[in-house]
Amino acid sequence: MLKIIAMLVIAYLLGSIPSGVMIGKKFFNVDIRLSGSGNIGTTNTFRVLGPKAGTVVLLMDILKGTLAASQPYIFNTPNVNPLLIGLAAIVGHTFSIFDHFKGGKAVATSAGILLAYNPSFFVIACFVFASLVYLTSMVSVASMSAMVIISVWSLAYHDFILTLVALVLTIFIFYRHRENIKRLRNGTENLIPFGYWYHHKNK
Repeated sequence: MLKIIAMLVIAYLLGSIPSGVMIGKKFFNVDIRLSGSGNIGTTNTFRVLGPKAGTVVLLMDILKGTLAASQPYIFNTPNVNPLLIGLAAIVGHTFSIFDHFKGGKAVATSAGILLAYNPSFFVIACFVFASLVYLTSMVSVASMSAMVIISVWSLAYHDFILTLVALVLTIFIFYRHRENIKRLRNGTENLIPFGYWYHHKNK
């Protein structure tokens, strides 16, 4: 039991690392919480600091989830499901102890958890997400739509915990995107400067 508690605490602390804030302050002398959407995640980092910084933050946020969910393998506790430990990293990323219990929207960290648990499904999920980003030119729409598709797709693995966690994360990610949903309804959601819909709107 103590080992499980320790893994949950470590997962939470890993998830709490504010990658976007760290990269912005260390290398650009910019606090991304004060620019763009104010979010500390990958999309706002791309928008405020550029693609190189955005890519680094994306990889860091994925890695947080992967390391957190890999603990049952690392500490040889096969009776502990990595997905359940990984959820603590989601909580940390969203309610970071290092950022006044604020944080990002947990999409990349969720992907990192999936990478640790089922790498082949991670590849499928990334393909689905990237395709939706290209088609919609909106990361918010791609994130929410991809989670719905991934949740349905998870049924093919006949893994109850995987499907349950996917459904919980889908609901959570929709909740974290509630401001984006308002902007989508108002037709004011931000487009990223590439993809099918962006070029269609700017013909």
